[in-house]
Amino acid sequence: MTKDERILRARELFLQGYNCSQAVFCSYAEDYGIPLELALRVSASLGGGIARMRETCGAVCGMAMLAGMEEGQTQPNDPQQKQKNYKIVQQLASEFREKHGSIKCSELLGLRKDAPIEATPDERTAEYYKKRPCLQMIESAVEIFEDWKDGRVDDCAGLENR
Repeated sequence: MTKDERILRARELFLQGYNCSQAVFCSYAEDYGIPLELALRVSASLGGGIARMRETCGAVCGMAMLAGMEEGQTQPNDPQQKQKNYKIVQQLASEFREKHGSIKCSELLGLRKDAPIEATPDERTAEYYKKRPCLQMIESAVEIFEDWKDGRVDDCAGLENR
């Protein structure tokens, strides 16, 4: 799938009603041999800045999960692999922050610091899509991840891309 096709797939998922994390992560599910339903479940809690708590943007969380699929630690005593994964995620998040000014959902949405935390998601209406930058965040996360995979985003401290 090309970068543009991947971005379109992520947009489609979001517009179908899935959250930002699901849209980003699940647009790659087939590539990793993950059944779509499983990918949707494992990424479901990370939308809305992690369970709608408005913390780390769901698109960034999805991007971090993808970095784990590529370079996640799989052995319990492998601090080098853990460090490599953390540095990759930090670099991806840094690219996102540079582009949008934050990786925090509440800041990206322009919410007040004292805005209440609610579990009930907002209804997906035309007005919802007009006022939310979520599609832009999803597109950026996919673009940044694709650029990293293609070697156009450096992995901190001279680490090899893959």
